[in-house]
Amino acid sequence: MAAITTRTVEANGFRFAVDEAGEGDRLALCLHGFPESRFSWRHQLPLLAELGYRAWAPDLRGYGDTEPRPQDVASYHIDRLQEDVAALIDASGAKEVTLVAHDWGAIVAWTFAADRVRPLARLVIMNVPHPAVFARVLRDSAAQRRRSWYVAFFQIPWLPEWMLTARKARAVRRAFHGMAIDKGRFPDKVLDHYAANALKPGAMRAMINWYRAAVRYRIQDRTWPAIEIPTLIVWGEEDSALGLETLEGTEGFVRHLTIRRLPNVSHWVQQEAPDEVNAILAEWLTPAPG
Repeated sequence: MAAITTRTVEANGFRFAVDEAGEGDRLALCLHGFPESRFSWRHQLPLLAELGYRAWAPDLRGYGDTEPRPQDVASYHIDRLQEDVAALIDASGAKEVTLVAHDWGAIVAWTFAADRVRPLARLVIMNVPHPAVFARVLRDSAAQRRRSWYVAFFQIPWLPEWMLTARKARAVRRAFHGMAIDKGRFPDKVLDHYAANALKPGAMRAMINWYRAAVRYRIQDRTWPAIEIPTLIVWGEEDSALGLETLEGTEGFVRHLTIRRLPNVSHWVQQEAPDEVNAILAEWLTPAPG
């Protein structure tokens, strides 16, 4: 398996901490979610390198070892987050780019692909619905509104930061271990990593500001051009935050769509079921003979 190394990439005024595996001019750029980090792609980077990609997994704006760490909500407007992705792609010098994204990273990836900010070859989304589909389900489904209660909670000043970092970030640890079906995938050393990231000065405010910006600037109030590139959705069916109904209707926004559902797997799909996810990636990303 290809080794993972860490480098610093200067892009868009930030010093991004990036885990890297493989080499070449085909980039697989992996975007993590909340409250994760580049570490969440540890199982996929070697596989992507074996498939011929230079795989990058950055700590996104506000997270982990990426600096500086803005504290204002406006810095997490979706347009600013797209600019980061574009700048990382430009810094890579890659001739071909595939986005691989989970959770909040997947929201950025959906908008990036729809807006065609940079040319993409393929798009891989894990456990986040297309934003237009999610907006419809959220409007029509009381059950989904209950599942999404935390988004409203995160709009309260300072209280979410205090609660998530109290007792050595106990709530962050519980977010992974409590939601997971296979809890053995989240031993103490993994939970220690995410707790330490959450406790970095200013980190939790930055991380929660992604949610505050989404609500304040109404990410859903926009047009959604059809995504023309091949798109794969990998979905852990036991996602306690997002119901399966949030997948329904995605084909109206994606021309070439493949969905692979994994039963008995939680929201943390690529960390909880790495063998299954990697098998899906290997099959879907490998060109057919001829």
